[in-house]
Amino acid sequence: MSSQVHFNFGKKLNRRTVLRSAGIVMSMPWLSAMSQAFAGSDKPATPKRFVAMTLGLGLHSENLFPETAGRDYEAPLYLKQLEDIRDRYTVISGVSHPGVSGGHRAEASLLSATPMGSGAQSRTTISVDQLLAKHLGNQTRFPSLVLSSSGSNSPSYTENGSMIPAESSPARLFMQLFVTDSPADQKKQVHRARQGQSIMDLVAEDARALQRELGAGDRDRLDAYFTSVRELEKRMVEAEEWAHRPKPKVDFTKPIDISNPNDFIGRQRLMSDMVRLALSTDSTRFVSYHLGGSGGVVPIEGVDEGYHSLSHHGRDEEKLAQLALVEAAIVRAWGDFLRGLDKTEEDGGSLLDNTSVLMTSNLGNASNHDNRNMPVLFAGGGFRHGQHLAFDRKNNYPLPNLYLSMLQKTGLEIDQFATSTSTMTGLEG
Repeated sequence: MSSQVHFNFGKKLNRRTVLRSAGIVMSMPWLSAMSQAFAGSDKPATPKRFVAMTLGLGLHSENLFPETAGRDYEAPLYLKQLEDIRDRYTVISGVSHPGVSGGHRAEASLLSATPMGSGAQSRTTISVDQLLAKHLGNQTRFPSLVLSSSGSNSPSYTENGSMIPAESSPARLFMQLFVTDSPADQKKQVHRARQGQSIMDLVAEDARALQRELGAGDRDRLDAYFTSVRELEKRMVEAEEWAHRPKPKVDFTKPIDISNPNDFIGRQRLMSDMVRLALSTDSTRFVSYHLGGSGGVVPIEGVDEGYHSLSHHGRDEEKLAQLALVEAAIVRAWGDFLRGLDKTEEDGGSLLDNTSVLMTSNLGNASNHDNRNMPVLFAGGGFRHGQHLAFDRKNNYPLPNLYLSMLQKTGLEIDQFATSTSTMTGLEG
C-alpha cells in the first residue's frame, strides 16, 4: 500500500520532497520545479583497461619534458631511466584542463577536467575512471578501484560530484581481492544486496503519479534519476552473484603495509603491485591511484628535507637537487609498473598493450601552485608511442582531448568529454 505524493501548483516544490512506499523513503533529485512552482562474436574481446596515477606535488618540468618534439628527442633526467621502454609511452607537454585553477584544490578536477566552483558551488562531476566503470565495469567483481598512498582523498567522483573515498592499505586491498570471504560474510553481502534491490518497484505508483504532474524538463530529469537507480539495482544484483563466486588465487603473499608515512616510493611500489595483480586477474579494469604529497623526509639517500617543502623550491639549487632524487624515484617506480604489465602475457600480446596508463598531476609548477603545463606521461593501451607531443606552453592544449582518445580506445562511443575539442592531435591509435 502506498501513499500518494500531492503537489500544490501555487507553491515551490521543496528539495526535501520524497517518495514514500511500504516504509521506503527515497529523496528526490533536483528538479526545476524545486526552484519555482510548476508552469503548465564467439570469443570475447580482450578487455581494455585504464589506470590513472595522479601526483599531488607534480614533477619538475625541466627534468621531465624534452627540449625537442617528435620521436628523436634526447631524454631528460627523469626519462633516461625509461629508455628501455621508450616505445611504450608518450611524454606530453603544453597541456592543462581549460578553466581549471586553484592550485592544490584542482586535485578534485584531475580526472573530471571540470572547473571547481567556490563556496556552495564547489563541486565537480564524474571522473574519467568512473565514467568507464559506469558503462563498462559490470564485467568484473570490482567495477573500479579507487586507491591512495595515504588518506582517503581521491580525484574519483560520481556524476553528482561526490568524491569516492580511496583505499590506502595494500593489505586490506589484497584481502578484498583475493581472500575468500567466510560463509557468514558471504551471507551478509547477499543480504545487503537484496535489501537494495527493487526499491523502485515499491515506489513505482508514487513515481508514475509524480511524473504526470511534472513539466517535460522535469520528467526528463526524473527519468534520468530513476534510470540511475535502476542501474544501481542492477549492480546490486551483480554484487549478489559475485558474492557466490570464488575469488582468484594468486601466487603472492598478503603484503604488510608500510608503516612509515614518509616512505613515499615504498608505498607507491607496493600498491602498484596490488594494481598489477588486480588487472592480471581481471578483478577490475579501471583504477585510480592518488599519490598525495608527503610532508616528511622521503627515505632516499641524499634527501634530508621534507618532500612538500622541496616542491616549494623557489629555484633553490639544493632543494631542486633533492627534489630530483625523489621525483626520479617516482618515475622509476612508474616505469617498473609498466615493465611488469609488459611482461604479463595476454592474448598474444601483453597486459600493457590492453591497458592505458596515465601519470599526471594538477600542478604544472608546484613551487607556485600553477595548474598550467601539467606533467603527463601516457603509456600502453594500443596506442603508438615513443614520442614527445609538444604543445604550446603559453596557450595550452586541452588535456581532456587525451581523455577522449583513451575513452574511445577503451570502448566508449562518445564524441566529447568535459572540455575536450577533439581526440588528441598526434596520438596515433
